[in-house]
Amino acid sequence: MEKFVGYTFQELLKALIGFIDVAGLYFALTQLTHRNISQNHKFQAVGLGWAFADSVLHRLAPLWVGARGLEFTWDYILQGLEANANLVLSISLAALGSLIWLRKNKPKTLIPIIYACAGIVATMPSITSYLRRGLGWHFPKVVGFELFTSLVMAFISWQLFSACQRPYV
Repeated sequence: MEKFVGYTFQELLKALIGFIDVAGLYFALTQLTHRNISQNHKFQAVGLGWAFADSVLHRLAPLWVGARGLEFTWDYILQGLEANANLVLSISLAALGSLIWLRKNKPKTLIPIIYACAGIVATMPSITSYLRRGLGWHFPKVVGFELFTSLVMAFISWQLFSACQRPYV
């Protein structure tokens, strides 16, 4: 029982951190003004910056220390692939945040889809943790899921962004 409570607390903390990320993206997209960047490209700059900071904070030390060793393991390749999936997810979340907070003339039918996709992307660390711990998936399978999910979410974000660019009647 104590193990379950600790695990649940960790997952709630991960979800909270995901929503703090969303709040940080909101601040970066709406409050920081850049004169030489258009609204269409602002999410790319914010998403890349956010993904870079996330990657440095979470992956630089383990990769630097472990990959310099004499033995080769596939874990470092998988960590690199996972970092790329998180890069795509960060840019997708920034694009969805841009649609939520910066686009005032979006079609009303797309609003629930935008919010649902943003919620899925924001809770992705909790989802992958559940797959790893709850369902017992091995690291390569989880990374494959992250890569697939990041590509699907990027495609959906792109389609939503394109749909909100077009004038509608």
